[in-house]
Amino acid sequence: MEHHGTFGTIWAAFGMTAYYMALTWINILLGLFLGPLFMIPLTWVQDRMRKG
Repeated sequence: MEHHGTFGTIWAAFGMTAYYMALTWINILLGLFLGPLFMIPLTWVQDRMRKG
């Protein structure tokens, strides 16, 4: 069995933290930028249904 010591554990924790922070960040950005792409056409459909 390999032994990486305390520094290896800290390094792994840093890497996993960075990964999950990046994952959260990209999901927030996707929500911010892709949300309007779906919401705006839905308002167009609602306006058409009200008029006609």
